[in-house]
Amino acid sequence: MLLSAKAASSSGPQIALFIDKVEWHARELTRAFAALGARIVPLRLSACSFDTRRSSGIAIPGFGARLPDLVLVRAVGLGSFESITLRLGILHALTELGVPIANTPRAIERCVDKSTTSFLCFHNKIPTPETFALQSPRQARALVRRECARGPLVLKPLFGAQGRGLKLIRHEDDLPDIELLAGVYYLQRFVGIDRGGYSDIRVLVAQGRVIAAMTRRADHWITNVKLGARPEPVQIDDEMRDLALRATAAVDADFAGVDLLRGADGRLTVIEVNSMPGWQGLQSVTDLSIAEELAAALLARYGLMSTPAELAS
Repeated sequence: MLLSAKAASSSGPQIALFIDKVEWHARELTRAFAALGARIVPLRLSACSFDTRRSSGIAIPGFGARLPDLVLVRAVGLGSFESITLRLGILHALTELGVPIANTPRAIERCVDKSTTSFLCFHNKIPTPETFALQSPRQARALVRRECARGPLVLKPLFGAQGRGLKLIRHEDDLPDIELLAGVYYLQRFVGIDRGGYSDIRVLVAQGRVIAAMTRRADHWITNVKLGARPEPVQIDDEMRDLALRATAAVDADFAGVDLLRGADGRLTVIEVNSMPGWQGLQSVTDLSIAEELAAALLARYGLMSTPAELAS
């Protein structure tokens, strides 16, 4: 009989945290879960494997013959198409075995592929910029000639993150060779407005509730904290809350970082939904511990919260 880590251990829930490296977020989560009686085992998803000699069919370092009580995915890791497919296959298999995963592989796939996120927002009538994803250079040039007459487009890597690789497209000559973009042009209408600088809003959602939010301000139109944007506190209003919750639900995520941008008409639009969001910048302008909020929300969601008596033992 296959045992979960909790069934085989009296030390509380055992959680697999998939990361690239032990950095600030991993340390914060380890501390937060430990305070709630849970033990984090940090490891790379690439270290896991299928092994049909085992009763589960999966080998997860640090768990022996057990399965984790919960899997938390901070990173899938870089790799070839084949290696990423294998890692997501491990996550799908764990789901089949009944192991709760936050976020699920389905949600991760929906968010990692920005075109799918855009489609789901559009399909669910969530305001989002006009979006185009295509694989033909000829069609892309024709699109740019047509659409840039109304204003610039933003070219983004389909699988990119942290503001890297973004480019403003005003003319068809601005388009890079498609080989440099892994064969896909992903373009969004540029809706940023220079109001003495640029800004957007990042909202962090967990289990159907807004945990925290910030404004990111920058002199450049790319407003990522990793690239120098300044985080500032923001008061959440009903419009922000509604859009963030609806966008998170559209990708079917347990938790997400939702990026909102206010256009020329003053209305907010959803730019991206991140299923593996960082929050170090957000934590710097938030009084509560985001890691503790996430840990408590996830343990409660999956019935893994230790009782006060268990914590004291």
